[in-house]
Amino acid sequence: MKNTLIVALSLWTLNMWCQTAEINSQIDRVTQSAMKAFNVPGIAVAVIKDGKIIHSKGYGVRSIDSKNTVDENTLFGIASNSKAFTAAALAILVDQNKIEWDDKVVKYIPEFKMYNDYVTQEFTIRDLLTHRSGLGLGAGDLMIWPDGHDFTPQDIINNIQYLKPVSGFRAQYDYDNLLYIIAGIVLERVSGMSWASFVETEIMKPIGMTASAGNWNRLTDKTNVIVPHVPIDGKLTVIPRYTNTILDAAGGIYSNINDLSKWVQLQLNHGSWNDIKVFSAGVQREMWTPQTWISTQTTPPYNTLFSAYGLGWQLADVAGSLQVSHTGGLEGIVTQITLLPQQNLGIIVLTNQQSGAAFQSITNTIKNHYLALPYQDFVAHYQNRVAQNNNEAALIVDEVWTTVNNNKKSSNSVKALEALIGKYRDAWLGEVNIYKEKNKIIFASKRSPELQGEIHFYKDDVYTVRWDNQSFNADAFIKIKVQDNKIEFFEMEAISPLTDFSYDFHDLHFIPTS
Repeated sequence: MKNTLIVALSLWTLNMWCQTAEINSQIDRVTQSAMKAFNVPGIAVAVIKDGKIIHSKGYGVRSIDSKNTVDENTLFGIASNSKAFTAAALAILVDQNKIEWDDKVVKYIPEFKMYNDYVTQEFTIRDLLTHRSGLGLGAGDLMIWPDGHDFTPQDIINNIQYLKPVSGFRAQYDYDNLLYIIAGIVLERVSGMSWASFVETEIMKPIGMTASAGNWNRLTDKTNVIVPHVPIDGKLTVIPRYTNTILDAAGGIYSNINDLSKWVQLQLNHGSWNDIKVFSAGVQREMWTPQTWISTQTTPPYNTLFSAYGLGWQLADVAGSLQVSHTGGLEGIVTQITLLPQQNLGIIVLTNQQSGAAFQSITNTIKNHYLALPYQDFVAHYQNRVAQNNNEAALIVDEVWTTVNNNKKSSNSVKALEALIGKYRDAWLGEVNIYKEKNKIIFASKRSPELQGEIHFYKDDVYTVRWDNQSFNADAFIKIKVQDNKIEFFEMEAISPLTDFSYDFHDLHFIPTS
């Protein structure tokens, strides 16, 4: 009997070793393939199964300039994966009976004000975390993007009242960042600590996330950190790092797969780490409970029937199993964390280029393995989709700039451009100056100096601005409203359909001030 048991255990161990070797080999192949297909210089991948780290590895380089390699300790900005930390931090205050999820925001921030007075008075902490405010996708994000601006969290509180809703309060899902920043302010006012200090002290320290920090500036060791990369005109380029602390509660954390594996295990263990309870199973269930429904398509291989947002997490069913996940994106950095609680599985993919197709290819390959789904070449699948999207966007953008170039030398073009010269003001972005410099008409934002570029005549009462910083991929239309031969106001809109939603030019409304 004893020998039989030993043989059975040996066979089980061998089988598990073979399965682990198989998935590790598969991860190596798909990661290398994704890096090549989507021009990503560096990726880190971790897989946690049944409480054990079965894969933790870096691929490629931290920077195309330095060529230093990525490993399991390399730090990445995890961007919006920080939102789950904000939800967990507030959950700790709920456990401590210092707040409730449905407390009104004005209880803690009396100056908080939305566009509608009723919404202001009814807005709860839960509403801050669930993307159902009625504001449009990424509304007001130009107060946080691009870096180099002088906006503060208090400015966001003061200015959010000027953002007009696009849907009814709690009526539909539209992803936002600003309300997570305000959630961080609630945390600070209740706890008496900064958001970054609270997260580091109450979450990271207890579970041993020793290399991580609430933002770039708080990292104690920056010797093993990636740099962000963006393709500009087909060439991969290193760009400056986003370092503004205004983003902390919405996307500030820097971490690595070694530390994040502990965070994933904390989540899968319902708020407990070894013998330490960071937050209760009750508040953890609340974070994984659907709060705002998201439209979805039921397509193979996952045949998802529902999709929703919880508190800091996206929720869906994949092939009959619950998926708890989130993505994150900074300029030149994108990340993904995926949990399959019923499989006791966690997947972490961090990258130093802004191609979401890379992390999707890797994550889905790993998911298919553990869900016992047929192997699929996700790299080829997403490569085709990316190529199609890029081609469609290129047709739109090329037509615009061809028209601009054709009209550039006409006398009407010169007169129309000079008529724009003056100062204008938007209620929340503030002042912009349009002026002439060396025969060029320049758009310059006072509060966000990176938003500067040359204005060109397009056609009719529509102009374009090409930003000096082309890493944004966010050139925009300027649409003039003329009344009695005077500019009454102008509005803006991104030219390319691939421009990131955080460049929310469509929320701006500029009126002349001089």
